[in-house]
This record gives sequence, structure tokens and C-alpha cells, in this order.
Amino acid sequence: MADFTFYTNPMSRGRIARWALHEAGADYEQQIVEYGPPEDRPEAFNQANPMGKVPALVHHHGEHDHVVSEAAAICHYLAEMHPGAALLPEQHEKADYFRYLFFAAGPLEQAITAKNMGWDDGANPQQQRTTGFGSYDRTVDALETMLSGRNFVCGDRFTMADVYVGSQTIWGVEFDTLPKRDVFVAYAERLTQRAKYREAKKIDEDWAAQRAAQG
Repeated sequence: MADFTFYTNPMSRGRIARWALHEAGADYEQQIVEYGPPEDRPEAFNQANPMGKVPALVHHHGEHDHVVSEAAAICHYLAEMHPGAALLPEQHEKADYFRYLFFAAGPLEQAITAKNMGWDDGANPQQQRTTGFGSYDRTVDALETMLSGRNFVCGDRFTMADVYVGSQTIWGVEFDTLPKRDVFVAYAERLTQRAKYREAKKIDEDWAAQRAAQG
């Protein structure tokens, strides 16, 4: 048995977790979860993540199975479980690492979702205080400021935080959920040149192409 069972759908945030698995060098086997009612999903997946969301990761650790869901949590967990991959922050990098990781998982994703759903237009000051992220424009401006003058989240060194923050940025630039500002485009280009990113992406793209060919 592989160390990890990876429940995913290639047309999902599972792409983030797969990239993280490859950067960590994790030993995993995948289980594709089709979209549909719970009874059509693997029962082991339903038990692992009753919310029915992918990605979900099951770590077969000794006599115990540990379930991790939420893409940002999966990223950091894999870094913790594979210290030899050097994806964890050094002491002086921890503030930026955790700040950016949770900023992208919280305010940034909320702001992008609200914008896409049409909830952010014309939000009044009270609504901006209530939502937590303020507004889409404020959140995007903050991300630009945070990424300016550095190559990666922690400066000049790639860490696991870049898998999550980078995934949000790559997707945003490609599908226009973020404006194509120079800082975002340059950051996305640095990350998409990584061998492990391309390796993981090819697996998902090949699967998607195969399904499309099957109709």
C-alpha cells in the first residue's frame, strides 16, 4: 500500500494537492472521485470526508489513518511529513509563510469567489467590514504589495506556501479571476517552469483529455 491515498478529480482543487504531492516526493495512489450523489462515490471517500469535497488525503501512518482535507492544509501537512524535501519555512521565514498561506486560503479565495458570484459589486462599508476580506480590489492590491520585490513567498526560496499561493495566482492569471498585473504574471511564470508542477499538471491534463475523448 502507498503511504497516501489521494482522492481527487482532475477538474478540481485536487490539482493543487497533486502538485504538492509531487513537490514533496510523496508515495501515493489516486482515487478519482466523480461528481454526483454520495452513493456514486467510493464509500471510503464518503467516510474520510463526509462533506464530499475533493481533494482529500488519507495518510496511512503505521497503524493509523490520518485524514487531511482542504488544499492549503494538505500542502502544509505534506511539507511536514517530508522534511527532506526542504519545503518547510526556516525560522525567519515562518511569518511570511503562514501569513501568505492563510491569506490565500481565506481573504483571497473569498474575494475571488464573491467577485465571480457578483456579490462584491457595490459593497457598502458595513458589508466590507463584515465579510472579512473587505473588497476584491483591496484584496488584490494587498496581494500585489505582498508579492512585490520577491521571487517567492519567503523571498528567494521556493517553499510549500508557493504551491498554494502560486496555484491561486496561476489560475487567476490564466482564467482572469485576477488582473494580469506584472507581479502576478511574473510569479506565475516562475512557478509554471518548475518540473514538478509540469509533471503533476500532465497527469491531470491527460486524464481530462482521455475523458473528453470518451465523450
